[in-house]
Amino acid sequence: MSVEIKNVPHHVAIILDGNGRWAKKRMLPRNAGHAAGSKNVEKICKAAWDMGIEYVTMYAFSTENWSRPKDEVDALMKLLGNYLSDCLATSKKNNMQVRVIGDISRLEKDLQNRIKELEEVSSHNTGLHFQVALNYGSRNEIVRAVKNIASDIREGKTEPEEINEELIKKYLDTYNIPDPDLMIRTSGEKRLSNYLLWQLAYAELYFTDVLWPDFDKAELEKAVAYYQKRDRRFGGI
Repeated sequence: MSVEIKNVPHHVAIILDGNGRWAKKRMLPRNAGHAAGSKNVEKICKAAWDMGIEYVTMYAFSTENWSRPKDEVDALMKLLGNYLSDCLATSKKNNMQVRVIGDISRLEKDLQNRIKELEEVSSHNTGLHFQVALNYGSRNEIVRAVKNIASDIREGKTEPEEINEELIKKYLDTYNIPDPDLMIRTSGEKRLSNYLLWQLAYAELYFTDVLWPDFDKAELEKAVAYYQKRDRRFGGI
């Protein structure tokens, strides 16, 4: 399948779901599924850029994921550390600008330092804008934004009368990132799971039964073709 390059979404958000089920189907440990899913990230980012998509945001680890079994969380954190190291080379090779959204303060200091290094090193790249949501939850993001607005009001940096949508956007993790036009969720689940609730207000939602490690360029093309068939009116409504 091929898609019209002239009518692709500017920004695609993806919920990477189904790693555990992918592993279970193959009688492998869940961690093997997470590893397979991690390897798929670069492939989809490259496919997206080749199609003309400029922004991709992926939900890698949510604020709710801490409730998973400790050994799985530990394995995910180790995998994350390895991925961040690999991503330094990947961002250079693919000219990607990488940005992490979410509350990284709960992550280990070493991971925080790797994130800051990755963002700094890739900040001048001119290819795909790739956002990774780590320890991210949309309600948490909005609560943090409200607290920061309240703090600035208390310090006299802004006034309550100045609060509007544009001001709130400036306090969100996604400041200066355009809202997604298309949200994709793999594995058959049909919910947002506390992901980009503010930003997805006018996005098209695409759900597929394909598990994330099996989601390839052809599946991405199907999602974009679905988007292209939608009647998106002026104003995004």
